[in-house]
Amino acid sequence: MSEMHTRRAVLGAGVALAGAAGLASQAVTPSRAHAAPRRTPAPSPARAADQYVTPDGPEVVDAEARRGAGPVRKVSLTATSSRLELGGGLTVPSWAYGDRLPGEAIRVTAGEILELALANNLPQATTMHWHGLALRNDMDGVPALTQQAVKAGADFTYRFAVSHPGTYWIHPHSGVQLDRGLYAPLIVEDPKEPLAYDKEWVVVLDDWLDGVDGSTPDAVLDELTEGRGSAHDATGHQAARRAADGDAPSRLLVGASSDLLGGHAGDVAYPHYLVNGRRASDPSVFEAAPGDRIRLRVVNAGGDTAFRLALGGHRMTVTHTDGFPVRHTETDTLLLAMGERYDVLVTAGDGVFPLTALAEGKEASALAVLRTGPGAIPPATVRPAELDGELVTADRLAPDEAVALPERAPDRTVRMTLTGSMDAYDWAFDGKPYDPAVRHPVKAGERVRLVFTNRTAMWHPIHLHGHTFAMAGTALGARKDTAAVLPGRSLTVDFDADNPGLWMLHCHNVYHAESGMMTVLGYLR
Repeated sequence: MSEMHTRRAVLGAGVALAGAAGLASQAVTPSRAHAAPRRTPAPSPARAADQYVTPDGPEVVDAEARRGAGPVRKVSLTATSSRLELGGGLTVPSWAYGDRLPGEAIRVTAGEILELALANNLPQATTMHWHGLALRNDMDGVPALTQQAVKAGADFTYRFAVSHPGTYWIHPHSGVQLDRGLYAPLIVEDPKEPLAYDKEWVVVLDDWLDGVDGSTPDAVLDELTEGRGSAHDATGHQAARRAADGDAPSRLLVGASSDLLGGHAGDVAYPHYLVNGRRASDPSVFEAAPGDRIRLRVVNAGGDTAFRLALGGHRMTVTHTDGFPVRHTETDTLLLAMGERYDVLVTAGDGVFPLTALAEGKEASALAVLRTGPGAIPPATVRPAELDGELVTADRLAPDEAVALPERAPDRTVRMTLTGSMDAYDWAFDGKPYDPAVRHPVKAGERVRLVFTNRTAMWHPIHLHGHTFAMAGTALGARKDTAAVLPGRSLTVDFDADNPGLWMLHCHNVYHAESGMMTVLGYLR
């Protein structure tokens, strides 16, 4: 498929619509935020659409050209209805990439062109989002903003340069499809890999309800919103929604609480929690030799659950967060919001060790096992002491100097208030549900400061597409694309506006996003 044909297929009617109109201590009051910024008038988000860069505009094409043109890595993927075996004899109907959960990891080397042919065999339209990648805007996979959704029975080819190594993942950006089995790791190899290790263990965490006792994510969203459906309905999912069957249990979560999350831990009561698609009663097992140095690439693919992760009998050395390297820091446990990733190194002991992912505040856990010798598989309920040990959050991590954002006063500050409540389920930014035609303007070349103030009683993991930001609320400034804002707290981040287009900014709780907590940063022409 030629690039010109690809761009036409991407944009279509969806872009015509768009053109017409670590967790706990990350939520801190910033110290550098008080530095006197250069003053720039703050235009209204309601500028005329023709003042913004379009997802396939010349600015986007130029930015892509600057990324270079390396070898092409071709991948084919099919989104389809499937029956997935979750361990212990439990098989459920769901949607997945092929017949695997998670989908098979996509591996590409930084500097290559990734060309992925997606066949949509689902009964609904879908898209593919490349979580964490700085890529060309018309390949970002947001329906009615950067592309027309791929219709049921149709094909689409995503093609873009991959410039930065790290641990990323793929998932749809259509309705609540993320809370089915439609996700897979995306590993971008470093051609000059500085880390030395013997083995690599990709660890994908998830909360699961699809196909269990008649539950579906769409029915859960209806239950949460009392049947009102989504404030965001660009791909026609509302017509497909239905109220929960009388035989399906309620999935509303009551009484879940975590001090690390500032109170209420989540909205959805999941019957199962998974590591690499397996339940704790029948976990996946990773085999190594005593003394092996193992790199764990950990992804939280959950819809509504933060996970606290620890490997029994081991300390972990954090090397990356959200794909970007940090100064190596030891810890006992990690806390991952939905969408976050951490890379860690461990030196394997001799025996059988539980890798436990505690569903934070939900009184349940997921399990995988590291085996380097003989011994019994730990019980599903095992709780390593490391879970209550030292916890390193992203605000305590310093970026590797190679990726540290240079000190610079912001040219523009964009302030947003997180609003909504569990009772009304009206999550939003500044009290306004998502509208793809409303944008917060930025200009190429600016240092942009985002200030989020959470006025809700719930924590929210905020994800920015197409960029990474520095944790400006600390003196260290780890580079990330997803960070949590705790209830009653604020989070300040800085990023350089170096990737033109229309970019989604949203809560990565899929039910919060789909009920309205999404907005757009738009580059002015």
